[in-house]
Amino acid sequence: MTQPQRKRSVLAADWRKDFPVLQQSVDGQPLVYLDTAASAQQPATVIETVARYHREDHANVHRGIHTLSHRATDAYEGARDKIREFINAANRTEIVLTSGTTESINLVAQSFCRPRIGPGDKILITHLEHHSNIVPWQLVSEQTGADLVVAPIDDRGQLELESLYALMTNDVFMLAIGHVSNALGTINPVKDIVARARRQGIPVLIDGAQGVPHMRIDVQNLDCDFYAFSGHKMFGPTGTGVLYGRESLLEEMPPYQGGGDMILEVSFDGTIYNDLPYKFEAGTPNISGVIGLGAAIDYLQSIGMQNIADYERELHDYMVSQLGEVDGIRFIGTATDKASVQSFLLDDIHSHDLGTILDHQGVAIRTGHHCAMPVMTRFGISGTSRASLALYNNSDDVDRLIDALFKAKQVFK
Repeated sequence: MTQPQRKRSVLAADWRKDFPVLQQSVDGQPLVYLDTAASAQQPATVIETVARYHREDHANVHRGIHTLSHRATDAYEGARDKIREFINAANRTEIVLTSGTTESINLVAQSFCRPRIGPGDKILITHLEHHSNIVPWQLVSEQTGADLVVAPIDDRGQLELESLYALMTNDVFMLAIGHVSNALGTINPVKDIVARARRQGIPVLIDGAQGVPHMRIDVQNLDCDFYAFSGHKMFGPTGTGVLYGRESLLEEMPPYQGGGDMILEVSFDGTIYNDLPYKFEAGTPNISGVIGLGAAIDYLQSIGMQNIADYERELHDYMVSQLGEVDGIRFIGTATDKASVQSFLLDDIHSHDLGTILDHQGVAIRTGHHCAMPVMTRFGISGTSRASLALYNNSDDVDRLIDALFKAKQVFK
């Protein structure tokens, strides 16, 4: 182990202590949580920030003149500023607060695409996508008569880039692509893909739900038009999310929903909509959740995204090497560039059965299709077992996973 690796390992032991949920047992076994790709655990600072808001500052934002409303608004809008800095957006008006990646993608589909496309136009996605980056585009296609086109992947779970580029024809109105596959961990070369799309005048949305928690994201450097992500994937509360949108595009887009906070003036003769980003934020928001998301960003910034990426890469390499020593393991997704996710099958054991046996040993993994049924269809399977890592995992967690798999093999022998 190199000196930097040793240092990161020591730091990771302290990071782990920040997560109260990990200090428990399941079925008499210390909890090993390997399901971060579904939802990351929250550090104590996020939990305490949300609780403090509810104890001391709970009030509606933007609308009150009393002290509690001012404090709530300051904390809520302060979180927006933290998000802007975290992904290096040019302006806070480019940060639209949503309920998650799913709502963010639907917003773009309905507000940016639907009014502008029709028969003869195409929306381009890939075979790697999560359902949330498939179904909204299917809906728009059905609503407008546009065609949905899907770029293929190879046997390693990587995009066939030349095929993708060949599909970027003049009639493609939109490209929607995941940064990191939630099912396979494949990291797509989105900067290069965006550059190719921009040369052909194709707007790009990136589903960043699995990218933001694991690497430094700079939307200006990526040069994408939209970037969507969720708070609960990045150690924040559920029901929170972000849509980054290029300001010039957001200005042109009509509101996605109507109601309070997205208006300046209402009469029965018509409505004057609010300025960016508020014209896309109808109704009372998830105030405590957004404030908690701001605390999650503070936490990630205090550790450093590069430190997290380096540590997780080392731990992922260790997990893959150890899994490879288990007889009967079949890896699903072997891309050259991967995030901290590994899907696999073990002998002929159904993934749900395997997950249940591991749970009895205190090891939490995800089983099934991972909301990526087309990926499973591509590999001719119904689902996989998936172990996903985060900064709070360590080599002991991996060793516990391996031991649990050996015990599962004994049960089904």
